[in-house]
Amino acid sequence: MKLKAIIFSLAFFLITFGSFAQKTKSVNPTTFGEGVKPGKKLPVEEMEAAMGNKKTADLQITGEVVEVCKKKGCWMSLKMPQGETIRITFKDYGFFMPMDIVGKKVALDGIAKKQIISAETLRHYAEDAHQSTEEIARITNPKKELTFEAKGVVILN
Repeated sequence: MKLKAIIFSLAFFLITFGSFAQKTKSVNPTTFGEGVKPGKKLPVEEMEAAMGNKKTADLQITGEVVEVCKKKGCWMSLKMPQGETIRITFKDYGFFMPMDIVGKKVALDGIAKKQIISAETLRHYAEDAHQSTEEIARITNPKKELTFEAKGVVILN
């Protein structure tokens, strides 16, 4: 009889412990910077069209992260439809992103920009991405780029 009581008690303990040990999915998304205000968010591929002829525009966008700065998370890139990417920087370097969010969907609030990036800055980005010395040396010309300076970011998944 004592053995049954011990087995029953042990089974009860394991079931109770196991039910409390279950992982619960976080309800609140992870927020960086100022966060993202409620409102319509455009898919990143619609950003340039939404800008029209303007060089800058205050927008909210969503997209999938394909790369994060390997030094400290000081920039990230989002996937665009034709295989290209768009670089995301963070206002006043006020916050950085975790380096393990590649493949995650994010929402951003900030300023979309059409600009020319100097060869020096492009080489700096290549160094941050740990590209080879040869690849970095081949960067000699500035490049027209669509960029986004985020005031806030929310990781959605």
